[in-house]
Amino acid sequence: MKRSKSLKLALMSASVLTVTACDNPQEVAIFETLEQCINDTGTDQKYCETNFQIAEREHIRAAPKYTAIADCEADFGAEKCETAPQTTQSGGSVFMPLMMGYMMGSMLSNSSRVGSQPLYRSKDNPANFRTADNHKVSGKTGISKVPSNVAKAPATKMRTTRRGGFGATARASSGRARSFGG
Repeated sequence: MKRSKSLKLALMSASVLTVTACDNPQEVAIFETLEQCINDTGTDQKYCETNFQIAEREHIRAAPKYTAIADCEADFGAEKCETAPQTTQSGGSVFMPLMMGYMMGSMLSNSSRVGSQPLYRSKDNPANFRTADNHKVSGKTGISKVPSNVAKAPATKMRTTRRGGFGATARASSGRARSFGG
């Protein structure tokens, strides 16, 4: 084998090992509803309620925001969006996807490192839950393992997304490309 090929393979192997070593999976619990958490876990109802309320607050803070409901529905599906409590600078409405579930630290591992956060289902991939930062989580409820970067709190969405019309790609109001799904 040529020296350059063996060097490329060695570098690729090292980068895979580095990514794997840094990606410390976190155990989380995923639920679609508060009732599911209470019924499926057999844990303290207050624990489920507290984590659900935290996820609802995070939903308002971190959910993807849109200036038109049609743009939100293009990413999340018909009747899968709601009016956000915020308004645009000009006083117009802001829209965000409905919270379709929530993720919290697993009660089995007593993990307090994983904060509760809302989960969404995109129109392009409705079988899987996604975080507000568009990280794929899981397609099922219950206990799952997710990469540590997925378990961290989502970033605050300071911009709204708008579309330019037929066939135009989604773009943030600052002009940067953005997509949620698939």
